[in-house]
Amino acid sequence: MGFLYSTAVSTLLCLAAFAVFSAHAADPEEIRDFAPPPAGTPLDGNYFTSTRLRNIKPVNQGAFVNVTAVNVNVFPALSGLGVSNALLVYPPGSVNVPHTHPRGTETLFIIEGTLEVGLIDTTAPVPVLFTQTLQKDDIFVFPRGLVHFQINKSQKTVRAYASFSSTNPGLVSLPRTLFGVNVDIDVLTKSFQVPPYVIKALSAQQS
Repeated sequence: MGFLYSTAVSTLLCLAAFAVFSAHAADPEEIRDFAPPPAGTPLDGNYFTSTRLRNIKPVNQGAFVNVTAVNVNVFPALSGLGVSNALLVYPPGSVNVPHTHPRGTETLFIIEGTLEVGLIDTTAPVPVLFTQTLQKDDIFVFPRGLVHFQINKSQKTVRAYASFSSTNPGLVSLPRTLFGVNVDIDVLTKSFQVPPYVIKALSAQQS
């Protein structure tokens, strides 16, 4: 059974590299210096300030990264500027699952700790996996739309700061996209060449 799970995960990464889950549309060009605040909101330094990342602590110590996004949805001053940010906190052993950002390139800056990252290049006829071990103060770039992931294999919490070339880069989680939306099980069993119980087990984790 372990072999089948391993096979399913490996096949997932290969198929995901070929898949196009959404259109790669860039942010429209802003013809103003910045978007004005909503009516009734004063235009002062507070409008251009976000305190969302102050005193961030992990909301759980589980298997997954904690992400606090600062995009146009929570920081209106970013509207039309083509940028957004996020703070990522990785408890020991946690992972940021394979995913894409369909509308923005990401640069990841390591604030503290050591982090393993991976990027799948689909420009070649056969997908190529690039991996790297990032140390404090390192920066890694994930081009827009390409599948990537991170994992903290250390015993210490890792903190990283992500910048995006979009006010709302979007997020397509491959596990949730494939196994969390009730895709016909025949499609998935034939695609991954595994028995139905493997797909059911994977789907149960996403429900």
